[in-house]
Amino acid sequence: MSTVDLFDNDLPQIPDRVYFTIGEASRLCGVKPHVLRYWEQEFAELQPDKRRGNRRYYRYQDLIMIRRIRALVHQQGFTLSGAKLRIQEEDEARVVASQDDSKGMALREVVRDLEQVRRLLSD
Repeated sequence: MSTVDLFDNDLPQIPDRVYFTIGEASRLCGVKPHVLRYWEQEFAELQPDKRRGNRRYYRYQDLIMIRRIRALVHQQGFTLSGAKLRIQEEDEARVVASQDDSKGMALREVVRDLEQVRRLLSD
């Protein structure tokens, strides 16, 4: 699996803030506001908070997802359907990897406990 360049040099750095308006998200991600609204309908992972007057407020992780979608569609030539599938595959692989890592941690903990028991029995 190839990695997606989320930190395109043409895009500005994302400021350290909690919320961003749709205009700010558009500027920071290089995607027009109407495209962002459409992508919200297409990608379940992209769900900005909506407040009074149906105003959208994007979080940092939303901007990362927008940049991820943008890179897949505009840089790597994926269709929206293909980008959805790739994101799902990458997310599933990430979950499996974290589960494998937690199993490994649990196994290491069991080994440590057994070594302590062995030391106690040998004393």
